[in-house]
Amino acid sequence: MDWRDIPSLAALRAFEAAARLQSYSAAARTLNVTHAAVAQHVRALEDRFGQALMARAGRGVIPTEAGARLASDLARGFAEIAGGVRAIDALRGDGPLSITTTRTFAENWLMPRLPEFWSSHPETPLTISADDTAVDLRQTGHHIGIRYGATGSWPGLDARLLQSGYSVLVAHPKIAARVDGTQDWAQEMAKLPWLIENNFLEFHEWIEAQGISLQDVQVSYFDANPLVLAGTRAGGGVSMQPFPVVQDDLAAGRLVTLMAPGADGPPYRLYIVTPTGPVPDRVRVFEKWLRAQMA
Repeated sequence: MDWRDIPSLAALRAFEAAARLQSYSAAARTLNVTHAAVAQHVRALEDRFGQALMARAGRGVIPTEAGARLASDLARGFAEIAGGVRAIDALRGDGPLSITTTRTFAENWLMPRLPEFWSSHPETPLTISADDTAVDLRQTGHHIGIRYGATGSWPGLDARLLQSGYSVLVAHPKIAARVDGTQDWAQEMAKLPWLIENNFLEFHEWIEAQGISLQDVQVSYFDANPLVLAGTRAGGGVSMQPFPVVQDDLAAGRLVTLMAPGADGPPYRLYIVTPTGPVPDRVRVFEKWLRAQMA
């Protein structure tokens, strides 16, 4: 790389902030410099590239087409730099161990077990981010992701299988009591109300394969699985869940399984995901504890 071909990093940083915030004043406050300094950096870049990068829009500014492309590339580049810095900091072990996972897994499996981790590893503080949208660990600064996936292949990340198995069909005991065994399993299930997550496409395929047409069943659809699970626990209907999510409910008798003999539900695979590179000792400690809990 010839650094003589790259404009001042201070100018690039000022431009990226101004384009992202659509304001020279906001960028100046973020970077702890003056409004004039940001404007000067942007003008210098426009002179360097021979074209406008920002345009006035009301009381603010917006990037031009060329400016938007440059701002996007800079945002990714700065995120990579920040990720590299955080990765080195993680090796040193400063700050809490940051974990991201889905809302359903966090609420129903991880959080009930964390007091045991805190008790046995008080030297390792944790932060938990529960989000159903997959995030870039390098950009967000999370050290660990716990995610469901088909293959465990995510670019730039190392994925290690935690658990694999089949989802289970579950219901509140009062819903399960409606099954009296006088008809075959598919007919019995078709008599029950169902709660289904909109995006659970594998379930739609599976249930049709069991001889149950959802067009002939009372179905309520939800945008997120935590809503489906809450409704299932309240006795609203039957739903399909990964086993770890309902493991405690089944053990306590709050839910029961309604699977036909030999009719395994859609498979699931749960992975622990970390940025590619050396694995910090505290990440190894948490992963060892997680695997022991899974066992």
